[in-house]
Amino acid sequence: MTMTESMRPTPAEIRAYRAENPKLRERDIAAQLGISEAALVAAECGLTAIRIESSANRFLERAEELGEVLALTRNESAVHEKVGLYENVKQGHAATLVLGSEIDLRVFPGAWEHGFAVTKTDAKGEVRRSLQFFDKWGNAVHKVHLRPASHLAAYEKLVEDLRLDDQSQDFIADPGAPANDDVTDDSVDTAELRDRWSKLTDTHQFPGMLRKLKVGRRRALHSIGDDFAWRLDTASVETMMRSAAETALPIMCFVGNRGVIQIHSGPVVKIGTMGPWLNVMDETFHLHLRTDHITELWAVRKPTADGHVTSVEGLDAKGEMIIQFFGKRKEGSSERAEWRSLAEGLPRLKTVVAA
Repeated sequence: MTMTESMRPTPAEIRAYRAENPKLRERDIAAQLGISEAALVAAECGLTAIRIESSANRFLERAEELGEVLALTRNESAVHEKVGLYENVKQGHAATLVLGSEIDLRVFPGAWEHGFAVTKTDAKGEVRRSLQFFDKWGNAVHKVHLRPASHLAAYEKLVEDLRLDDQSQDFIADPGAPANDDVTDDSVDTAELRDRWSKLTDTHQFPGMLRKLKVGRRRALHSIGDDFAWRLDTASVETMMRSAAETALPIMCFVGNRGVIQIHSGPVVKIGTMGPWLNVMDETFHLHLRTDHITELWAVRKPTADGHVTSVEGLDAKGEMIIQFFGKRKEGSSERAEWRSLAEGLPRLKTVVAA
């Protein structure tokens, strides 16, 4: 069955295609059908899926009841998984924080538009339960997968309480496309950018600075000058990860989308590759990164009240952030010398000078 852009498959056609291709990943099935991942899940409503409220804050105020779970946040190029509890939730209207010892999230509730509880039986006969949340275009913003130690009764009660009356199998995505926040023209006041950048006192001020100047991140990195940001060879991300593992250097790894930024803080141990994927497979942290999607890799210095901090940032072809790394540090403490030395010593992008 082949779908064209002018045809939107019915829920029954979606289920049939899925049954015909049991080994395909869900995201690949959705891509081949030309539908969103949320449409794929919605087609199973009344069968393996239940529509639930999409309120991030309502879910998060109950999430700790689930016990140990796996939290998953991804974008097109990176998947970030953490095993732990949803602890120490600080709710807000524009942003909510989850500050658990393992699950550490920055949540933007306005992007959460659709929710589902999904129950599947795998090839081994094991039942897999999850809560899955999507934006208005049907892109996944966050998923929660139950584990053997999770509290099943709490999960069932949560699903019952969040269940919607509408259990339609149809899903119609918002007709507009997600905006790319990067600026495409050259109207950057470099002097003002450098002045404001140099006066930062906290890394959290950085996105607000870019918004005030109406400058995209990629444009800012290209414009600021190599005392604040310089291009790295894209292979440096693997070099950095393996070096951190070999020296047991604790790092911070950020992966996000419009609805969630998920953070790992601590060492990484088991690093491996499979094709274009760079993987971390540790006990409570899994990372799957498409290194071939990293079009630009940057080392970036940002001033803070505790001295400058250094990040390693991977951007895709659209200039959007795929992944970001820092050295692990506490607020009020200076950057680890070992991390700074590692980041500053990574291979830089080789430029070809014309003869």
